[in-house]
Amino acid sequence: MNAFHAPVAAQRLSDQLAAALASRVASGELAPGDRLPTEQQLAQAHGVSRTVVREAVHQLKSQGLLRSRQGSGVFVTDGATQRPLSFDPAVLESMDAVVQVVEVRRALEGEIAALAAERATRRDVATLRQALRAIDAAAAAGRDGVAEDLALHQAVAHATGNPQFSRLLGFLEQYLREAMRVTRGNEARHRTFADAVRAEHLALVDAIAAGDATAARRAAVRHMRHAAERLVAGGVVASQPQPAVPARRRVKVQ
Repeated sequence: MNAFHAPVAAQRLSDQLAAALASRVASGELAPGDRLPTEQQLAQAHGVSRTVVREAVHQLKSQGLLRSRQGSGVFVTDGATQRPLSFDPAVLESMDAVVQVVEVRRALEGEIAALAAERATRRDVATLRQALRAIDAAAAAGRDGVAEDLALHQAVAHATGNPQFSRLLGFLEQYLREAMRVTRGNEARHRTFADAVRAEHLALVDAIAAGDATAARRAAVRHMRHAAERLVAGGVVASQPQPAVPARRRVKVQ
């Protein structure tokens, strides 16, 4: 069977087609310098409209995998195999996927907190204390406090002295921001949730301030584990899932 003709289920056609083409680039089936089939050929091969093909190609162009040559077509770029980190779009569509991102953060933030405890300066500790006050002020003002919460975690990452941690957390934040907004709303309505979050934040900052790497790691892991539990308890789904695609419109990929 031709590599462009095996059917699979899909929810969002352009995302599915983009993922299928990106997979072929990653595997080497579509090598740097190769020309993509025409828009019409792709549409017919995958059983989708040309609009879907254009959207998928646009996604891959924005990721640097494809580029157009005027009058010649669309080609795989020379650096296409060096892809930036990205998650499946489904991460934004289900509770399980959001919780999985929290688990990734738990693995990261435990070590981030431990390093912060070993390396934080007095100025870093002062910034962390200020971040705690900012969260309290946001809650007192009736705001959701999401930006302030994220700022605290970024301040912990900054205290490690390693800017790569800040970049990693920044990448993950896009998948958690909406979920956090909903759960912080739940916390505002459930005093025990709000008190627990505040206590967890305080324990984390206190451990870092004390230079206790073991306690900081433990506090960060506990906080992220409880954050996942609160997500489930709040029934959060970061965004509404796309409607199911009728069988006749499913993208055909290998």
